[in-house]
Amino acid sequence: MRKNGVLMAISSLPSRYGIGDLGPGAFAFVDYLAEAGVNIWQTLPFNRLGYGNSPYQTFSSIAGDEIFISIDVLVEDGYLSANDRSPFMADAIRVDYTAVRLFKMQYLRKAFSHFQGNFHLYERAYATFLDENPWVYDYSVFQTLHHAHGDTAWITWPPEHRDWAYHRDMDLSMYAEDIAFNQFLQFVFYTQWYRLKQYANTKGIEIMGDIPIYVGIDSVDVWANRDYFLLDDQCEPTHVAGVPPDYFQAEGQRWGNPIYDWQALEQDGFGFWMERLGRNQKVFDSIRLDHFRAFDTYWKIPASEKTAVLGEWIEAPGYAFFDKLFEVLPHINIFVEDLGDLRPEVHILRDHYKLMGMEIIQFSFEQENLPTKETSQEHKIAYTGTHDNQTTLGWLLEQTEAKQEKIRQHLDQLGYAGTITEQMMQYTLDSKASIVIIPIWDILGLDDNARMNTPGTVGSPNWEWKLANYELLEAKLKQYARWLVQYNRTDK
Repeated sequence: MRKNGVLMAISSLPSRYGIGDLGPGAFAFVDYLAEAGVNIWQTLPFNRLGYGNSPYQTFSSIAGDEIFISIDVLVEDGYLSANDRSPFMADAIRVDYTAVRLFKMQYLRKAFSHFQGNFHLYERAYATFLDENPWVYDYSVFQTLHHAHGDTAWITWPPEHRDWAYHRDMDLSMYAEDIAFNQFLQFVFYTQWYRLKQYANTKGIEIMGDIPIYVGIDSVDVWANRDYFLLDDQCEPTHVAGVPPDYFQAEGQRWGNPIYDWQALEQDGFGFWMERLGRNQKVFDSIRLDHFRAFDTYWKIPASEKTAVLGEWIEAPGYAFFDKLFEVLPHINIFVEDLGDLRPEVHILRDHYKLMGMEIIQFSFEQENLPTKETSQEHKIAYTGTHDNQTTLGWLLEQTEAKQEKIRQHLDQLGYAGTITEQMMQYTLDSKASIVIIPIWDILGLDDNARMNTPGTVGSPNWEWKLANYELLEAKLKQYARWLVQYNRTDK
């Protein structure tokens, strides 16, 4: 069966508490998708948000962010009483991360107090969780020390804290309560997550995760594994990641993430990566691996540079990496982001392992010769756009009137009806692509006020867009469901 999916960040779901979470709004979203015949829900990373509230700059590549824990589910599970909760920014259409985090923390502390006072009720499940997830302790120590130092980066901490993950010879008893609290948050987060995932699976919906290739410098990943990154004696990055200048970015993109020491990783059997992907394999049904080209060649920028203009392409041990990956995790289901101006070797690497790449329909329609169904490729995931693109309506509104008319006439001739945005969604669903993913903002027909992220920029308004309710979605999904049947994208 030709599959279809919807891209929607958990943060963008409606809720009564200023941000989407793992509660009733998420379960309702699953119900709407199932009713429409959607097969896949692709999320954005939901790890502990860090710099700029970006899901691609997190404090951990495995830990879930407690900001997504549902207060309503805490009540259902007995951690809180119904009288304890009250709505907060219930009709918000933008996420105020700082305000929401402060608001939720008071409830999470209350829930932790109940957990401690009734530990016998949770002891067996909690012990099993910690035993199966040994990473939780290091993450909890990291978060505790991070907070103790006013949330300054770990590279600025005193040596005994900065180096704890290596020596483990410091008495942490004074931090025991906060460490236990952070462990509790992960226990609750993943209890709620797996309940939601199981519900989606029973409804015939797979959950696709999204894994950035790089991790942030101020993360437990680097703090506890610094030998796998290019750092100096002061633990500062010597080189950082990004991409060079192109048509869209005159100075390129300097992401600032530390570069991997691929030689050290390979000598250790890529253990850091096997652990990371293995954990995510358990969390998701499938995984989109971001910035695949860096497994072939990566752009290495001296950390002293303020832009990405000066750098060099360095070859990565891609074949050794994927050989090991499929040896250790033979059943992992991954897709790769293979966009951009790539050298042929990237495609050769991708095809050697029969990995499915991506196609962005907005990009296809920017070409002089507009695409047809016959020019599309079967072994692809096709998107109208991703979280890094404009909404399709926003993109169309920036085209000249002549270009808009050319696109409309082209889509009319191909037999698609409705607005140009609706026609482009139909074209995407009708393509040869094995999987089609449509962002929720395109299904809703929204302009760039709903854009999730503008690459090369940091902070507001990125990552803040949110649905206030499901009224518009409920109406739009009725038409979308008919398209899924028409273009053979569902088994309903």
